[in-house]
Amino acid sequence: MNYTEYMEYLTKKYGQDIAELTKAASKSDVINPKLYEKYDVKRGLRDINGNGVICGLTEISEITAFGKDAEGNKVPVNGELYYRGVNIRDFVKGAAGRRFAFEEATYLLLFGHLPSKEHLERFCELLGDLRVLHPNFVRDIIMKAPSKDMMNMLARCVLSLYSYDPKADNTSRRNVMRQSLHLIAQFPLLCVYSQKAYNYNNSDASLCIHKPKKELSTAETILYTLRDDMKFSQLEAQVLDLCLVLHAEHGGGNNSTFTTHVVTSSGTDTYSSVAASLGSLKGPKHGGANIKVCEMFDAIKENVPDFERGKLTDYIAKILDKEAFDKTGLVYGMGHAVYSLSDPRADILKEFAEKLAVEKGMEKEYEMRKSVADIAAELIAEKRKIYKGVSPNVDFYSGFVYDMLGLPRELYTPLFAVARIAGWSAHRIEELTNGGKIIRPGYQAVAKRQKYVPLESRKLDQ
Repeated sequence: MNYTEYMEYLTKKYGQDIAELTKAASKSDVINPKLYEKYDVKRGLRDINGNGVICGLTEISEITAFGKDAEGNKVPVNGELYYRGVNIRDFVKGAAGRRFAFEEATYLLLFGHLPSKEHLERFCELLGDLRVLHPNFVRDIIMKAPSKDMMNMLARCVLSLYSYDPKADNTSRRNVMRQSLHLIAQFPLLCVYSQKAYNYNNSDASLCIHKPKKELSTAETILYTLRDDMKFSQLEAQVLDLCLVLHAEHGGGNNSTFTTHVVTSSGTDTYSSVAASLGSLKGPKHGGANIKVCEMFDAIKENVPDFERGKLTDYIAKILDKEAFDKTGLVYGMGHAVYSLSDPRADILKEFAEKLAVEKGMEKEYEMRKSVADIAAELIAEKRKIYKGVSPNVDFYSGFVYDMLGLPRELYTPLFAVARIAGWSAHRIEELTNGGKIIRPGYQAVAKRQKYVPLESRKLDQ
Protein backbone atom coordinates (compact mmCIF):
# COMPACT_ATOMS: atom_id res chain seq x y z
CA MET A 1 0.00 0.00 0.00
CA ASN A 2 1.11 3.59 -0.60
CA TYR A 3 1.77 6.19 2.11
CA THR A 4 -1.75 7.65 2.05
CA GLU A 5 -3.35 4.22 2.30
CA TYR A 6 -1.03 3.26 5.15
CA MET A 7 -1.92 6.41 7.09
CA GLU A 8 -5.62 5.65 6.60
CA TYR A 9 -5.02 2.09 7.81
CA LEU A 10 -3.27 3.33 10.97
CA THR A 11 -6.00 5.90 11.62
CA LYS A 12 -8.60 3.15 11.44
CA LYS A 13 -6.54 0.71 13.51
CA TYR A 14 -5.97 3.17 16.34
CA GLY A 15 -9.19 5.15 15.95
CA GLN A 16 -10.67 4.02 19.26
CA ASP A 17 -7.37 4.58 21.09
CA ILE A 18 -7.14 8.13 19.75
CA ALA A 19 -10.76 8.82 20.72
CA GLU A 20 -10.14 7.65 24.30
CA LEU A 21 -6.86 9.58 24.56
CA THR A 22 -8.59 12.72 23.28
CA LYS A 23 -11.33 12.32 25.86
CA ALA A 24 -8.76 11.89 28.64
CA ALA A 25 -6.77 14.93 27.54
CA SER A 26 -9.88 17.09 27.22
CA LYS A 27 -11.06 16.09 30.68
CA SER A 28 -7.74 16.97 32.28
CA ASP A 29 -7.46 20.33 30.46
CA VAL A 30 -10.74 21.92 31.57
CA ILE A 31 -10.14 25.08 33.62
CA ASN A 32 -12.88 26.57 35.80
CA PRO A 33 -13.75 29.99 34.27
CA LYS A 34 -14.05 31.50 37.75
CA LEU A 35 -10.31 31.00 38.25
CA TYR A 36 -9.64 33.63 35.59
CA GLU A 37 -11.47 36.15 37.76
CA LYS A 38 -9.81 34.89 40.94
CA TYR A 39 -6.31 35.44 39.57
CA ASP A 40 -7.27 38.50 37.49
CA VAL A 41 -6.11 36.82 34.28
CA LYS A 42 -6.87 38.77 31.10
CA ARG A 43 -8.04 36.01 28.75
CA GLY A 44 -6.84 36.61 25.22
CA LEU A 45 -4.73 39.45 26.63
CA ARG A 46 -7.88 41.60 26.77
CA ASP A 47 -9.76 43.29 29.59
CA ILE A 48 -13.52 42.99 30.12
CA ASN A 49 -14.14 45.72 27.53
CA GLY A 50 -12.09 43.94 24.91
CA ASN A 51 -9.12 46.31 25.13
CA GLY A 52 -5.73 44.74 24.58
CA VAL A 53 -3.33 44.50 27.53
CA ILE A 54 -0.40 46.82 26.87
CA CYS A 55 2.71 44.63 26.61
CA GLY A 56 4.98 46.66 24.36
CA LEU A 57 5.76 49.96 22.66
CA THR A 58 5.88 50.69 18.93
CA GLU A 59 6.47 53.60 16.62
CA ILE A 60 5.21 51.80 13.53
CA SER A 61 1.44 52.27 13.67
CA GLU A 62 -1.37 53.42 15.90
CA ILE A 63 -5.09 52.70 16.15
CA THR A 64 -7.52 55.10 17.85
CA ALA A 65 -11.14 54.26 18.53
CA PHE A 66 -11.96 56.25 21.67
CA GLY A 67 -11.62 59.81 22.88
CA LYS A 68 -12.69 61.79 25.94
CA ASP A 69 -15.64 64.09 26.44
CA ALA A 70 -15.62 67.43 28.26
CA GLU A 71 -15.75 65.65 31.63
CA GLY A 72 -12.83 63.39 30.76
CA ASN A 73 -14.95 60.27 30.24
CA LYS A 74 -13.95 57.73 27.61
CA VAL A 75 -16.26 57.87 24.60
CA PRO A 76 -16.25 56.07 21.24
CA VAL A 77 -15.15 58.10 18.21
CA ASN A 78 -14.65 57.44 14.52
CA GLY A 79 -11.67 55.12 14.14
CA GLU A 80 -8.33 56.33 12.86
CA LEU A 81 -5.24 54.43 11.70
CA TYR A 82 -1.77 55.94 11.53
CA TYR A 83 1.31 54.61 9.75
CA ARG A 84 4.37 56.12 11.47
CA GLY A 85 2.15 58.99 12.63
CA VAL A 86 0.62 59.64 9.18
CA ASN A 87 -3.16 59.33 9.09
CA ILE A 88 -4.10 56.60 6.61
CA ARG A 89 -6.95 58.74 5.27
CA ASP A 90 -4.50 61.52 4.38
CA PHE A 91 -2.05 59.00 2.93
CA VAL A 92 -4.64 57.46 0.61
CA LYS A 93 -6.02 60.86 -0.39
CA GLY A 94 -2.53 62.08 -1.26
CA ALA A 95 -1.76 59.14 -3.52
CA ALA A 96 -5.17 58.33 -4.99
CA GLY A 97 -5.32 58.47 -8.77
CA ARG A 98 -1.75 59.69 -9.13
CA ARG A 99 0.45 56.70 -8.29
CA PHE A 100 0.43 53.22 -6.79
CA ALA A 101 0.82 53.58 -3.04
CA PHE A 102 1.70 50.18 -1.56
CA GLU A 103 5.41 50.64 -2.23
CA GLU A 104 5.23 54.09 -0.66
CA ALA A 105 3.42 52.69 2.40
CA THR A 106 6.05 49.97 2.69
CA TYR A 107 8.82 52.57 2.59
CA LEU A 108 7.06 54.61 5.29
CA LEU A 109 6.57 51.59 7.56
CA LEU A 110 10.15 50.37 7.19
CA PHE A 111 12.03 53.64 7.38
CA GLY A 112 9.77 55.93 9.40
CA HIS A 113 9.27 58.78 6.93
CA LEU A 114 7.66 59.52 3.60
CA PRO A 115 10.09 59.12 0.69
CA SER A 116 11.06 61.86 -1.73
CA LYS A 117 10.12 61.33 -5.38
CA GLU A 118 13.68 60.17 -6.14
CA HIS A 119 13.83 57.81 -3.15
CA LEU A 120 10.44 56.30 -4.01
CA GLU A 121 11.45 55.68 -7.62
CA ARG A 122 14.69 54.05 -6.48
CA PHE A 123 12.80 51.91 -3.94
CA CYS A 124 10.31 50.74 -6.58
CA GLU A 125 13.21 49.88 -8.87
CA LEU A 126 14.83 47.89 -6.06
CA LEU A 127 11.67 45.86 -5.41
CA GLY A 128 11.24 45.26 -9.13
CA ASP A 129 14.76 43.87 -9.43
CA LEU A 130 14.27 41.69 -6.33
CA ARG A 131 11.01 40.21 -7.66
CA VAL A 132 12.67 37.02 -8.88
CA LEU A 133 12.90 33.43 -7.68
CA HIS A 134 15.63 30.84 -8.09
CA PRO A 135 15.25 29.22 -11.56
CA ASN A 136 14.33 25.84 -10.05
CA PHE A 137 12.21 27.11 -7.14
CA VAL A 138 8.85 26.98 -8.90
CA ARG A 139 9.49 23.44 -10.18
CA ASP A 140 11.14 21.97 -7.08
CA ILE A 141 9.19 23.68 -4.30
CA ILE A 142 5.91 25.10 -5.56
CA MET A 143 4.92 22.47 -8.12
CA LYS A 144 5.74 19.44 -5.99
CA ALA A 145 3.05 18.23 -3.57
CA PRO A 146 0.81 21.33 -3.64
CA SER A 147 -1.19 21.65 -0.42
CA LYS A 148 -4.96 21.91 -0.33
CA ASP A 149 -4.49 25.14 1.63
CA MET A 150 -2.76 28.14 0.07
CA MET A 151 -1.46 29.53 3.37
CA ASN A 152 0.31 26.27 4.10
CA MET A 153 1.87 26.40 0.65
CA LEU A 154 3.04 29.94 1.27
CA ALA A 155 4.56 29.03 4.63
CA ARG A 156 6.34 26.08 3.07
CA CYS A 157 7.72 28.32 0.34
CA VAL A 158 9.03 30.79 2.90
CA LEU A 159 10.73 28.08 4.95
CA SER A 160 12.24 26.65 1.75
CA LEU A 161 13.76 30.04 0.89
CA TYR A 162 15.96 29.54 3.96
CA SER A 163 17.87 26.89 2.00
CA TYR A 164 18.57 29.34 -0.82
CA ASP A 165 20.02 32.04 1.48
CA PRO A 166 23.74 31.68 2.36
CA LYS A 167 23.22 34.07 5.30
CA ALA A 168 19.88 32.73 6.48
CA ASP A 169 20.72 32.77 10.22
CA ASN A 170 22.42 36.16 10.26
CA THR A 171 20.20 38.46 12.37
CA SER A 172 22.17 41.67 11.90
CA ARG A 173 19.92 44.63 11.02
CA ARG A 174 21.45 44.95 7.57
CA ASN A 175 20.97 41.28 6.72
CA VAL A 176 17.42 41.20 8.08
CA MET A 177 16.62 44.28 5.99
CA ARG A 178 17.98 42.50 2.92
CA GLN A 179 15.90 39.41 3.66
CA SER A 180 12.80 41.52 4.35
CA LEU A 181 13.06 43.39 1.07
CA HIS A 182 13.49 40.11 -0.81
CA LEU A 183 10.37 38.64 0.84
CA ILE A 184 8.28 41.77 0.25
CA ALA A 185 9.22 41.61 -3.44
CA GLN A 186 8.78 37.83 -3.77
CA PHE A 187 5.48 37.34 -1.92
CA PRO A 188 3.28 38.20 -4.95
CA LEU A 189 5.05 35.52 -7.00
CA LEU A 190 4.91 32.93 -4.22
CA CYS A 191 1.17 33.48 -3.85
CA VAL A 192 0.22 33.56 -7.51
CA TYR A 193 2.45 30.64 -8.55
CA SER A 194 1.19 28.57 -5.61
CA GLN A 195 -2.38 29.28 -6.68
CA LYS A 196 -1.56 28.22 -10.24
CA ALA A 197 -0.11 24.94 -8.97
CA TYR A 198 -3.08 24.43 -6.63
CA ASN A 199 -5.54 25.08 -9.47
CA TYR A 200 -3.69 22.80 -11.88
CA ASN A 201 -3.65 19.91 -9.40
CA ASN A 202 -7.22 20.32 -8.15
CA SER A 203 -9.12 21.05 -11.37
CA ASP A 204 -8.88 20.65 -15.12
CA ALA A 205 -7.27 24.09 -15.49
CA SER A 206 -4.16 24.52 -17.60
CA LEU A 207 -0.89 25.60 -16.06
CA CYS A 208 0.30 29.03 -17.19
CA ILE A 209 3.20 30.73 -15.38
CA HIS A 210 3.95 34.34 -16.31
CA LYS A 211 7.26 35.94 -15.43
CA PRO A 212 6.89 39.39 -13.83
CA LYS A 213 7.86 42.70 -15.38
CA LYS A 214 10.23 44.81 -13.31
CA GLU A 215 8.43 48.06 -14.08
CA LEU A 216 5.07 46.91 -12.65
CA SER A 217 3.87 47.73 -9.14
CA THR A 218 3.02 45.02 -6.63
CA ALA A 219 -0.70 45.25 -7.43
CA GLU A 220 -0.07 45.22 -11.18
CA THR A 221 2.26 42.25 -10.79
CA ILE A 222 -0.43 40.23 -9.04
CA LEU A 223 -3.00 40.85 -11.78
CA TYR A 224 -0.45 40.44 -14.59
CA THR A 225 0.90 37.10 -13.37
CA LEU A 226 -2.48 35.74 -12.24
CA ARG A 227 -4.59 36.36 -15.33
CA ASP A 228 -4.10 34.19 -18.39
CA ASP A 229 -4.32 37.18 -20.74
CA MET A 230 -2.19 39.36 -18.40
CA LYS A 231 -4.66 42.25 -18.89
CA PHE A 232 -6.23 44.56 -16.32
CA SER A 233 -7.71 48.04 -16.12
CA GLN A 234 -6.09 50.98 -14.35
CA LEU A 235 -8.95 51.11 -11.83
CA GLU A 236 -8.62 47.39 -11.06
CA ALA A 237 -4.93 47.79 -10.26
CA GLN A 238 -5.54 50.93 -8.21
CA VAL A 239 -8.25 49.32 -6.08
CA LEU A 240 -6.11 46.23 -5.46
CA ASP A 241 -3.22 48.53 -4.58
CA LEU A 242 -5.49 50.29 -2.08
CA CYS A 243 -6.39 46.95 -0.49
CA LEU A 244 -2.68 46.21 -0.04
CA VAL A 245 -2.11 49.63 1.55
CA LEU A 246 -4.97 49.16 4.01
CA HIS A 247 -3.82 45.66 5.00
CA ALA A 248 -0.10 46.44 5.25
CA GLU A 249 -0.12 47.17 8.98
CA HIS A 250 -2.54 47.41 11.87
CA GLY A 251 -0.83 48.06 15.17
CA GLY A 252 1.51 45.76 17.03
CA GLY A 253 -1.27 44.09 18.97
CA ASN A 254 -2.88 42.01 16.24
CA ASN A 255 -2.26 38.28 16.49
CA SER A 256 0.17 37.77 13.60
CA THR A 257 2.23 40.88 14.33
CA PHE A 258 2.47 39.96 17.99
CA THR A 259 3.65 36.56 16.79
CA THR A 260 6.37 38.35 14.83
CA HIS A 261 7.58 40.07 18.00
CA VAL A 262 7.42 36.90 20.11
CA VAL A 263 9.26 34.69 17.64
CA THR A 264 11.79 37.39 16.73
CA SER A 265 12.63 37.88 20.40
CA SER A 266 13.89 34.27 20.54
CA GLY A 267 16.70 35.19 18.12
CA THR A 268 15.50 32.95 15.31
CA ASP A 269 15.92 33.59 11.58
CA THR A 270 13.70 35.76 9.39
CA TYR A 271 12.15 32.84 7.49
CA SER A 272 11.06 31.07 10.67
CA SER A 273 9.61 34.31 12.02
CA VAL A 274 7.59 34.98 8.87
CA ALA A 275 6.38 31.37 8.68
CA ALA A 276 5.09 31.64 12.25
CA SER A 277 3.23 34.84 11.43
CA LEU A 278 1.73 33.16 8.37
CA GLY A 279 0.46 30.37 10.60
CA SER A 280 -1.29 32.96 12.74
CA LEU A 281 -2.74 34.83 9.77
CA LYS A 282 -4.19 31.61 8.36
CA GLY A 283 -6.66 31.37 11.23
CA PRO A 284 -10.30 32.17 10.39
CA LYS A 285 -10.43 34.54 13.37
CA HIS A 286 -7.66 36.62 11.77
CA GLY A 287 -6.76 36.66 8.07
CA GLY A 288 -9.42 34.25 6.89
CA ALA A 289 -12.33 36.47 7.92
CA ASN A 290 -13.03 38.01 4.50
CA ILE A 291 -13.79 34.58 3.04
CA LYS A 292 -16.50 34.08 5.67
CA VAL A 293 -17.96 37.44 4.65
CA CYS A 294 -18.10 36.29 1.01
CA GLU A 295 -19.73 33.00 1.96
CA MET A 296 -22.29 34.85 4.08
CA PHE A 297 -23.20 37.13 1.16
CA ASP A 298 -23.47 34.08 -1.10
CA ALA A 299 -26.11 32.79 1.31
CA ILE A 300 -27.85 36.17 1.44
CA LYS A 301 -28.05 36.36 -2.37
CA GLU A 302 -29.39 32.81 -2.53
CA ASN A 303 -32.10 33.42 0.08
CA VAL A 304 -32.95 37.05 -0.77
CA PRO A 305 -32.32 37.26 -4.54
CA ASP A 306 -34.35 40.46 -5.01
CA PHE A 307 -32.42 42.30 -2.23
CA GLU A 308 -35.71 43.67 -0.84
CA ARG A 309 -34.91 45.48 2.43
CA GLY A 310 -37.64 43.87 4.51
CA LYS A 311 -36.55 40.39 3.46
CA LEU A 312 -32.90 41.29 4.11
CA THR A 313 -33.86 42.37 7.62
CA ASP A 314 -35.67 39.10 8.27
CA TYR A 315 -32.76 37.00 6.99
CA ILE A 316 -30.10 38.91 8.95
CA ALA A 317 -32.25 38.52 12.06
CA LYS A 318 -32.22 34.76 11.44
CA ILE A 319 -28.42 34.84 11.14
CA LEU A 320 -28.16 36.63 14.49
CA ASP A 321 -30.61 34.16 16.06
CA LYS A 322 -28.46 31.23 14.83
CA GLU A 323 -31.18 30.06 12.45
CA ALA A 324 -29.45 30.82 9.14
CA PHE A 325 -26.11 30.64 7.30
CA ASP A 326 -23.57 28.84 9.55
CA LYS A 327 -25.74 29.21 12.69
CA THR A 328 -23.00 30.85 14.77
CA GLY A 329 -25.04 34.00 15.35
CA LEU A 330 -22.35 36.13 13.71
CA VAL A 331 -22.80 38.68 10.94
CA TYR A 332 -19.33 38.47 9.44
CA GLY A 333 -17.65 41.74 8.55
CA MET A 334 -19.48 43.66 11.27
CA GLY A 335 -17.62 44.91 14.33
CA HIS A 336 -13.98 44.98 15.32
CA ALA A 337 -11.94 44.15 18.40
CA VAL A 338 -10.68 47.74 18.66
CA TYR A 339 -12.73 50.11 16.50
CA SER A 340 -16.09 51.33 17.76
CA LEU A 341 -18.01 53.80 15.58
CA SER A 342 -16.12 53.08 12.38
CA ASP A 343 -13.15 51.27 10.81
CA PRO A 344 -11.22 53.83 8.71
CA ARG A 345 -10.09 51.09 6.33
CA ALA A 346 -13.71 50.14 5.65
CA ASP A 347 -14.65 53.80 5.14
CA ILE A 348 -11.89 54.22 2.54
CA LEU A 349 -12.45 50.91 0.77
CA LYS A 350 -16.21 51.47 0.58
CA GLU A 351 -15.69 54.52 -1.65
CA PHE A 352 -13.40 52.68 -4.06
CA ALA A 353 -15.58 49.57 -4.03
CA GLU A 354 -18.41 51.74 -5.33
CA LYS A 355 -16.26 52.99 -8.21
CA LEU A 356 -15.26 49.45 -9.14
CA ALA A 357 -18.89 48.29 -8.87
CA VAL A 358 -19.86 50.92 -11.44
CA GLU A 359 -17.12 49.72 -13.82
CA LYS A 360 -18.22 46.10 -13.35
CA GLY A 361 -21.97 46.81 -13.56
CA MET A 362 -22.51 45.59 -9.98
CA GLU A 363 -24.09 48.71 -8.48
CA LYS A 364 -27.16 46.78 -7.28
CA GLU A 365 -25.05 44.36 -5.24
CA TYR A 366 -23.02 47.24 -3.81
CA GLU A 367 -26.23 48.94 -2.64
CA MET A 368 -27.38 45.65 -1.12
CA ARG A 369 -24.20 45.48 0.94
CA LYS A 370 -24.75 49.01 2.21
CA SER A 371 -28.24 47.99 3.27
CA VAL A 372 -26.94 44.89 5.04
CA ALA A 373 -24.42 47.03 6.95
CA ASP A 374 -27.15 49.41 8.14
CA ILE A 375 -29.56 46.63 9.03
CA ALA A 376 -26.95 44.55 10.82
CA ALA A 377 -25.74 47.52 12.90
CA GLU A 378 -29.31 48.19 14.07
CA LEU A 379 -30.12 44.56 14.83
CA ILE A 380 -26.84 43.87 16.62
CA ALA A 381 -27.32 46.94 18.83
CA GLU A 382 -30.84 45.72 19.58
CA LYS A 383 -30.08 42.04 20.18
CA ARG A 384 -26.60 42.08 21.72
CA LYS A 385 -25.11 43.60 24.85
CA ILE A 386 -22.19 45.60 23.47
CA TYR A 387 -19.75 47.96 25.17
CA LYS A 388 -19.08 50.02 22.05
CA GLY A 389 -20.55 50.78 18.66
CA VAL A 390 -20.59 48.27 15.83
CA SER A 391 -19.89 49.07 12.19
CA PRO A 392 -18.49 47.37 9.06
CA ASN A 393 -14.82 46.40 9.23
CA VAL A 394 -12.40 46.17 6.32
CA ASP A 395 -13.36 42.53 5.60
CA PHE A 396 -16.92 43.64 4.84
CA TYR A 397 -15.76 45.24 1.58
CA SER A 398 -12.40 43.62 0.77
CA GLY A 399 -13.93 40.27 -0.21
CA PHE A 400 -16.44 42.08 -2.45
CA VAL A 401 -13.57 43.91 -4.15
CA TYR A 402 -11.67 40.66 -4.68
CA ASP A 403 -14.81 39.04 -6.11
CA MET A 404 -15.26 41.92 -8.55
CA LEU A 405 -11.62 41.55 -9.58
CA GLY A 406 -12.27 37.89 -10.32
CA LEU A 407 -9.64 36.71 -7.86
CA PRO A 408 -9.91 33.08 -6.69
CA ARG A 409 -11.04 32.88 -3.08
CA GLU A 410 -8.19 30.63 -2.04
CA LEU A 411 -5.97 33.68 -2.69
CA TYR A 412 -7.81 36.06 -0.37
CA THR A 413 -5.83 35.31 2.79
CA PRO A 414 -2.49 34.99 0.94
CA LEU A 415 -3.13 38.47 -0.51
CA PHE A 416 -3.49 39.68 3.07
CA ALA A 417 -0.02 38.25 3.65
CA VAL A 418 1.36 39.99 0.53
CA ALA A 419 0.39 43.26 2.21
CA ARG A 420 1.13 42.42 5.85
CA ILE A 421 4.69 41.22 5.16
CA ALA A 422 5.53 44.95 5.05
CA GLY A 423 4.26 45.46 8.59
CA TRP A 424 5.77 42.23 9.89
CA SER A 425 9.16 43.23 8.49
CA ALA A 426 8.99 46.63 10.16
CA HIS A 427 8.03 45.06 13.49
CA ARG A 428 10.75 42.40 13.26
CA ILE A 429 13.39 45.06 12.78
CA GLU A 430 11.88 47.14 15.60
CA GLU A 431 12.02 44.12 17.93
CA LEU A 432 15.63 43.38 17.01
CA THR A 433 16.52 47.02 17.61
CA ASN A 434 14.75 47.50 20.94
CA GLY A 435 14.04 44.04 22.36
CA GLY A 436 16.99 42.27 23.90
CA LYS A 437 14.92 40.01 26.14
CA ILE A 438 12.93 37.02 24.96
CA ILE A 439 9.19 37.58 25.33
CA ARG A 440 8.08 35.15 28.00
CA PRO A 441 4.58 35.71 29.47
CA GLY A 442 3.52 34.07 32.71
CA TYR A 443 0.78 31.50 33.27
CA GLN A 444 -0.82 30.82 36.65
CA ALA A 445 -0.77 27.08 37.41
CA VAL A 446 -4.09 25.83 38.85
CA ALA A 447 -3.65 22.04 38.78
CA LYS A 448 -3.99 20.17 42.07
CA ARG A 449 -0.85 18.43 43.33
CA GLN A 450 -0.88 14.63 43.15
CA LYS A 451 1.47 11.94 44.33
CA TYR A 452 3.47 9.73 42.03
CA VAL A 453 1.97 6.22 41.91
CA PRO A 454 4.22 3.26 40.95
CA LEU A 455 3.24 1.65 37.65
CA GLU A 456 2.16 -1.67 39.20
CA SER A 457 -0.19 0.14 41.61
CA ARG A 458 -2.08 2.24 39.06
CA LYS A 459 -5.69 1.48 38.21
CA LEU A 460 -6.82 0.81 34.68
CA ASP A 461 -9.17 3.83 34.55
CA GLN A 462 -6.60 6.33 35.86
